[in-house]
Amino acid sequence: MGALAIGNRQSQIVNSMNIRTYTTSWCPDCRQAKRFLEEHQLPYEEIDIEADLRAAKFVKQANDGKQKAPTFDVDGRIFSYSPFNAQSLKEELAL
Repeated sequence: MGALAIGNRQSQIVNSMNIRTYTTSWCPDCRQAKRFLEEHQLPYEEIDIEADLRAAKFVKQANDGKQKAPTFDVDGRIFSYSPFNAQSLKEELAL
């Protein structure tokens, strides 16, 4: 299998991921995370935990009682990067 075929397959896998990011409007780490996703052309759903109380509760439960932002849900895998770490997110998403 050629490099182009491998690259296309990886692109298809990445584009089929269901990415949700739980953010706040004032969070610089959240802005960096969104910029990262956009630069890598990854579609995502943004959920503002200040506006959605259920989402805020979910984030706290997922982070041992801490309201960490950004928190990600990628195909059911929950993790957060606060502070934001582009390299770790890149590895988590297998980019």
